[in-house]
Amino acid sequence: MAQSNNNSFFADVCNNFDNAAKHTSHPEGLLAQIKACNSVYRFQFPIRRGNSFEVIDAWRVEHSHHMSPTKGGIRYSDMVNEDEVMALAALMTYKCAIVNVPFGGAKGGICINPKNYTVAELETITRRYTTELIKKNFIGPGIDVPAPDYGSGEREMSWIADTYMTMNPGSLDALGCVTGKPIALHGIRGRKEATGRGVAYAVRECVNIVEDMTRIGLKAGLGDKKVIVQGLGNVGYHSAKYLTEFGATVVGLCEYEGAIYNENGLDVAEVFAHRTATGSILGFPGAKEFKNSKEGLEQPCDILVPAALENQITVENIRNIKAKIIAEGANGPCTPEAEAIFTEMGGIIIPDMYCNAGGVTVSYFEWLKNLSHVAFGRMENRYSANSNENLITTLENLTGKSVSAQQRSMLVKGASEVELVNSGLEDTMMNSYVEIIETMRAKPTIKTLRTAAFVSSIDKIAVSYMNLGIWP
Repeated sequence: MAQSNNNSFFADVCNNFDNAAKHTSHPEGLLAQIKACNSVYRFQFPIRRGNSFEVIDAWRVEHSHHMSPTKGGIRYSDMVNEDEVMALAALMTYKCAIVNVPFGGAKGGICINPKNYTVAELETITRRYTTELIKKNFIGPGIDVPAPDYGSGEREMSWIADTYMTMNPGSLDALGCVTGKPIALHGIRGRKEATGRGVAYAVRECVNIVEDMTRIGLKAGLGDKKVIVQGLGNVGYHSAKYLTEFGATVVGLCEYEGAIYNENGLDVAEVFAHRTATGSILGFPGAKEFKNSKEGLEQPCDILVPAALENQITVENIRNIKAKIIAEGANGPCTPEAEAIFTEMGGIIIPDMYCNAGGVTVSYFEWLKNLSHVAFGRMENRYSANSNENLITTLENLTGKSVSAQQRSMLVKGASEVELVNSGLEDTMMNSYVEIIETMRAKPTIKTLRTAAFVSSIDKIAVSYMNLGIWP
């Protein structure tokens, strides 16, 4: 799964790091420290299935401790392996640095196909995995904070939180040991859709730069852009949803069972409902369909959003891609060789380490909420509403003019938690893209957004090590 031209996924990440490091002046030893995985914990544990036992392979990798705690999701997949977990942990380090989230990178993996297990068995596996992390001090609100990833979600995160609290009675900040929890367990509103919303913000920021759009032959703005999205899971669905809300037209959707395409646009919600009812996106009324999912990636569009798994765009199919922009909603969907060809073709790739950072950004907000023990907006929402009401009443009395009930409702209300979360996410994605572009503009030898993003993150991590006194 994580192999590309005989190179491992982690080796690809390291190669990208090395290419970016050439554009910095940091000592080789410091660069080696930043690149290395600090802690790799591989373990096995048995579970009972009926009258027999099964041994489960699992990992937790903490890539960098330049910031504490470390942070990263837990992937449930029968194709997960140590190399993949190391690569994803490294990407998390650089991702957090790019969006200025104060975490080191980490990642976890459990080698199972969740579809092959009952809910009770999945709970046993998740709780046992958590127990193993607790025993080795690989989890905790100030140590290492997991989150959902491919194959896991709110349910699994609630099991992790409950197990940690059970084994740490009286720990005031115990709920901060994991993010992506249900709202009832003090999760945060907006977390589920955060990665997809972040992808949409990233694409919007990219297409708003007139100079770059002119270079690749497109108009600035999302208004006339046609988009193909691969993956109709959490990230892909919300990427398509918000890109549509921002003005783009989704013309293609790809899933493992095949792909559909309609140049006049697809209603993402209707396609999702169709798949829920039939088990497949194929057969959706009015859409051209392809039994080979990857054919869907090669249809006419302006923007392609691969939001499934890694290594979906390779040297075998990159020259067939008609999009001018690839926005990496998934981790590592484009191989380095494919990226080099696409760059030569004049295309732009919005790199995964920035593009899908919305999830960790809002996870950071959830972690802060758990440590502060109060929801965002709870203290000031009503006060702000009352203050705004008094201000509008005063202005009406002074001017003799009144506002409509609809206008009053819009102006008076205070910000809710989800509005504050979305505002913080939007601000983060906008400012981070500006940083990447400024890095690229400052060093003309940098030719891709990925290299610029790596350089920006390397510089920030290097400063952290120096400030900690770890490096002279």
